[in-house]
Amino acid sequence: MATSRFAEVQQGAPIEVFAVSKAFSDSTHQKKVNLSVGAYRTDEGKPWVLPVVRKVEVELAADTSLNHEYLPILGFDAFSTAAAKMLLGASHPVIAEGKVTAVQTLSGTGGLRIAADFLGHVLKYNTVYYSTPTWGNHRLIFLQAGFSEICQYRYWDAESRGLDINGMIEDLSKAPENSVIILHACAHNPTGVDPTQDQWKRIADVVEERKLFPLFDSAYQGFASGDLDSDAWAVRYFASRGFEMMSSQSFSKNFGLYNERIGNLVVVVKDPSCITATRSQLTLLVRGSYSNPPCHGARIVSRVLSDPVLFEEWKGCIKTMSGRIIEMRKGLRERLEKLGTPGTWDHITAQIGMFSFTGLSAKQSKYLGEKYHIFLLSSGRINMCGITTGNIDYVAEAINDAVCNVS
Repeated sequence: MATSRFAEVQQGAPIEVFAVSKAFSDSTHQKKVNLSVGAYRTDEGKPWVLPVVRKVEVELAADTSLNHEYLPILGFDAFSTAAAKMLLGASHPVIAEGKVTAVQTLSGTGGLRIAADFLGHVLKYNTVYYSTPTWGNHRLIFLQAGFSEICQYRYWDAESRGLDINGMIEDLSKAPENSVIILHACAHNPTGVDPTQDQWKRIADVVEERKLFPLFDSAYQGFASGDLDSDAWAVRYFASRGFEMMSSQSFSKNFGLYNERIGNLVVVVKDPSCITATRSQLTLLVRGSYSNPPCHGARIVSRVLSDPVLFEEWKGCIKTMSGRIIEMRKGLRERLEKLGTPGTWDHITAQIGMFSFTGLSAKQSKYLGEKYHIFLLSSGRINMCGITTGNIDYVAEAINDAVCNVS
């Protein structure tokens, strides 16, 4: 029998976050805790369908005028328009001046991939910079999009457990012209550390000086602080400075629509006459990839963003989610300090959003999994949503043990 054509295929590296989640699922330990995967959980540790989402789903199900025909290649235009206004602010000058276009994508990941394909194949850029550390998919997306220079800029300061702004500025100041710079709009993943407004201004200065291309990854607007405007400040500021840029939006977290894959790619240009050609190239990229996006989640988001009553109800939901995370941050810090856990723990409350970069080492993270069945990434990143009032003492005591006894 002939040798298989696939015999030379090498085993791919496992994706850590899914491997850790599987370890959690396989565990039969009574007190097991999952602090790995990036999804919201209630204080009972359960997934949450937002009430406003459920309400709109019922309305959609009852609307017999709806069907399951294909969307246009670039998606549901009412959704994309509403989403872009949510990100930039409905009254932002770039919208009034016709300098913005947006297309529906397969969540934030799909938006980043379409952006990478456009920047690489259409604008012919070949260099991208991402933060150290960053979301694990950024590098892979640009690598598979054909970028030849995959670079990093300093971000996390392990000693202060905060932002290394000087290192970041120094690295960006050495980036070649037309380098794509991936920036987290808010709630930096995995560190939870965001630049201040003054630091964002310094970042914008060097991006402008070096003629770099900003690509914002906006996965947590509203989910981070509970305030849509605050979480979009950086994106709006860059737009006000006159940058041409892109921003990939995800509605997985702030709407709880994880498996609906609802995203939006917002493009800001200097000359509105460029938009028609830009959309034509985006159309070709989408056509050659997935052809057109799903409609259900887009209808939900569009309906909520365009109805003032539903919009206010949704804002209440994101305050509920962000508020629970903030309370868990406070509670974990208080318990670690009360236990006298070595080190400082104020970074837990200083950080924002779903994730906390705890400062735990890979050995300590492994120890927590093996001894306590508390599962987290080897980087020490934890999903604060995995902490509840029912397990917070257990988690704090386990972390204290790991820090005291594992070096």
